[in-house]
Amino acid sequence: MISQSCVTILVKASPQPSKKHNETVCCAGIDEYGEWKRLFPIRYRQLSGEKEFSRWDIVSCKYDRPKTDTRIESCRVHEESIEISGAVKRPAEKSALIERVLVDSEKQAISNGASLAVIRPTNVDFRWKRRTTSEIDKVREAFIQQASQLSLLDKELEAYQPCPFEFTMRYTDGSGPHKKTCADWETSATYYNLSKRMDEKAVLRHLQNTYCESYVKRGLVFALGNMQKRPQTWQLLGIFPVEELNQVSLF
Repeated sequence: MISQSCVTILVKASPQPSKKHNETVCCAGIDEYGEWKRLFPIRYRQLSGEKEFSRWDIVSCKYDRPKTDTRIESCRVHEESIEISGAVKRPAEKSALIERVLVDSEKQAISNGASLAVIRPTNVDFRWKRRTTSEIDKVREAFIQQASQLSLLDKELEAYQPCPFEFTMRYTDGSGPHKKTCADWETSATYYNLSKRMDEKAVLRHLQNTYCESYVKRGLVFALGNMQKRPQTWQLLGIFPVEELNQVSLF
């Protein structure tokens, strides 16, 4: 059965090569009823300009239940139905939205039967590790192979450039300490964009200062989600600041 929903986007994970869909981006957000929606498959780099959404955009789309993904939040999106219908802009609105889905920990989300979660971490430490040439080449080749399978109706995409670093975040939530690889597309995109005008060390310092100082002062939020094939494995899908509700004005 086809349904329709309006989803405020909170997550845009890094692109992944897909055998069925060439290249996809897993996106997720909160619908008008305060429920999580995981939107997949979205070939984000194939979307036309008026459909290219960002975090906090409100996206209207049609969807049905996926045949193989049993996670309750997962939706099989009809890509052609995607429309941006608005955006959440005011700090109080963002805080109220996050408050509706905020949990104490990944463990609490699991006990609730959820596969997506938003938490407020503490003791955050952003780290990086340089990828080897062979690791980068392996990722690049996977995207090249999938690009070669594009249909005549798909637009040709600029070659995907893997980030030369693997980013990880150490943090504590209500259940204890964690270490997760960062799968947030915004992080790697920020690195790529800043590296055009800043040296490598300066970019890494900027990311570290942003996540561990600036965002912490403003109210750091992590969006987490598990993997379909390995549901016990949770990934860090989004890093962004949202003030706590009792610290912002509603007017």
